[in-house]
Amino acid sequence: MTLTFRARNAVLLPGTGSDEVFVRSVFEQPLRAVGISLHTPAPSPGTGLADEYLRSLDRHAAHQPVLAGGISLGAHLAVEWALRNPAHCAGLLLALPAWNGRPDGAPAALAARLSAGRVADDGLDAALRASTEGLPGWLADELNRAWRRYGAGLADSLRTAAARPVPRLAELRRIHVPVGVAGFVDDPVHPVAVASSWAGELPRGRLCTTSLAAMRHDPRTLGRAAILAWLRALAG
Repeated sequence: MTLTFRARNAVLLPGTGSDEVFVRSVFEQPLRAVGISLHTPAPSPGTGLADEYLRSLDRHAAHQPVLAGGISLGAHLAVEWALRNPAHCAGLLLALPAWNGRPDGAPAALAARLSAGRVADDGLDAALRASTEGLPGWLADELNRAWRRYGAGLADSLRTAAARPVPRLAELRRIHVPVGVAGFVDDPVHPVAVASSWAGELPRGRLCTTSLAAMRHDPRTLGRAAILAWLRALAG
């Protein structure tokens, strides 16, 4: 079977408190293997974080449709963008969606708000010690690296991400491009049930799963899962 792609460029957005370095480690090589170039914006810390990510998608898609997506917050924003820009979206790669609709008591939103409070009250080093306790080593290392890049804008960035609603499940039915959704089976902060519900509502959505444990050996496992799901969606 020959698959025809509408786009040769992907624009993928980081998750809450993360950055383009991690996105590249997850997606760059798996996308290159299917002939797609990756573009991923660096965070613009502060209350304008999400809006700047959306503007980046606008810029990259101005002349030709792109494969949009991201991780956690990045996946949320990509769906929001795709609903407003259907003619510019060739497909979606959505890794680790964290909630549907309003964040309310979603574990990822609660964790981001708690971390923002710790940063504001106790400082970055103390917040990192508390927030990384008990995490897998690779994830703790990523947070230690990425959070320090946010500087004084970290707390506002975390709060902005935690407060932003995601399109409701019913709205996902309006997205008719191929969509690959990836979830972790062992991540309570990004429940796999959320990823499954997204894939189930998207008319051309498919789900593949991996695990936090697998990421310890190869971060590309998450990118491969999302791309495999997207290829299955593309094939029908």
